[in-house]
Amino acid sequence: MAQTTSLIIRMAPIIFVFLWATGFPAARFGTTDAEPFTFLGIRFAAALFLLAAFVLIYLKPKNIDWIQFFHSMIVGVLMHGLYLGGVFYAVSKGMPAGISALIVALQPFFTALIAWVILGEKLSMARAVFFAFALFGVFMVLFPDFDLGAAIPGITGETFIAGLIATLGISVGSVYQKRCVTNLNLWIGSSAQFLGAGLLMLTLSLLTETQHVVWTLNTLLSLAWLVCVLSIGAVALLMYLIKKGDTSSVASLFFLVPVVAFAMTWVLFGETMNLVQITGSLIVVVSVAISSRYG
Repeated sequence: MAQTTSLIIRMAPIIFVFLWATGFPAARFGTTDAEPFTFLGIRFAAALFLLAAFVLIYLKPKNIDWIQFFHSMIVGVLMHGLYLGGVFYAVSKGMPAGISALIVALQPFFTALIAWVILGEKLSMARAVFFAFALFGVFMVLFPDFDLGAAIPGITGETFIAGLIATLGISVGSVYQKRCVTNLNLWIGSSAQFLGAGLLMLTLSLLTETQHVVWTLNTLLSLAWLVCVLSIGAVALLMYLIKKGDTSSVASLFFLVPVVAFAMTWVLFGETMNLVQITGSLIVVVSVAISSRYG
């Protein structure tokens, strides 16, 4: 029994990264029969309902710091709304799901850069150098012919900007959370984040979409997976890791997310890359890995 528990503890960070990676193929499944912002709005509403019910029934909070709650809503707008909104929008417009995972893999670099500018944290020369390598790797993936006028299919100014917004959203959200959310219960904070993200998706849906959803089996399964497994299950696993003091293991493995996502999208959708793109992907992954370890 002790050996089984020990194995679960060791595997938890890997399981978390695997679950995180499934969000990228799920973005393609989810936007097949639904508009991206409408779909995400439904996802956040469902996740909020489940988390809020858990908080009210089991935690029964007495004194909630509403200022921290509001800050958590802003974190949700950034880390869920802009991040997932950007990814889902880009994928819905044709960006390969695996490549969207590679672009947002630059998040550790953007976070370090923003923390340097806003919080005054030290930005090491090593991290800056590896950031430049990673950007070159992304360029190789997006423009394998090294021609700015000939990007791969699905890469347009619109989808690239959406991917960049997603990366900046989760990067700024990470810094904002570090600075403004310090002592709020994680379950309550997660509920606040889904509330903030849901309000953003509702606004974007009403302004830019028709709110049309075709309730196919694909839509229902995608929604169930994203809500129950990612929004709830992954949050619970992250809290378990925080309790065990093992979040550093998750951070050290995050560079594997685009690798796992590429494997999934290759199997599920047949997304492939040529030798130049594979080389560029490896440059990005290795740069993130080394920077996370030594930067």
